[in-house]
Amino acid sequence: MKTMNRRSAIALGVTAAAVTPLFALAASAKTKKYGPNEGKEIAPGVRVVEVGTGNADIPAYKSIAIADVVFQPGAHAPQTVMDNDMVCTITAGAFTIKKADKEFKLKEGDMYTCAKGKTDEATNTSKVVGIHRIAILIPA
Repeated sequence: MKTMNRRSAIALGVTAAAVTPLFALAASAKTKKYGPNEGKEIAPGVRVVEVGTGNADIPAYKSIAIADVVFQPGAHAPQTVMDNDMVCTITAGAFTIKKADKEFKLKEGDMYTCAKGKTDEATNTSKVVGIHRIAILIPA
C-alpha cells in the first residue's frame, strides 16, 4: 500500500464531506419503486432515472448529478466507458461488477467507484429489481 501524503488526505476528506449528503439520498432509494417505463432505457431491462443535481464544494467539480440505474432481475449493462468520475451505491439487489482489471460482487448497501475513462459492466444477479444510486461528479 502506498503512503498517503497530505494532499491526498485533504482531497479524500473533502470528497468524503461532499459525498456524505448522498447517503441520505441513497437511503431514500430503498423505498422508491419505479414503473417499468420510468427513465431512459440504456440496455434491455436497464433504465436510468434522473434523481437530481446539486453544486459541489470539491474544487475539481462544479456539480453532482444523482441518477438511479434500475436493473430488472438478471439484466445486464454492457461494458461502457465512464464519461465522469462516479460514486455508486447499491440500494437494492445484488450485482456482479466487471472492470478491466477485476470482477467483484456487491449487495445492498455496498459502494464502489468508477473513474473517468475506465470501463465498467454490471449484471443484476438477484431475483429482485436492483438499483445503483450513482453520484456523477461533473468537472469544473
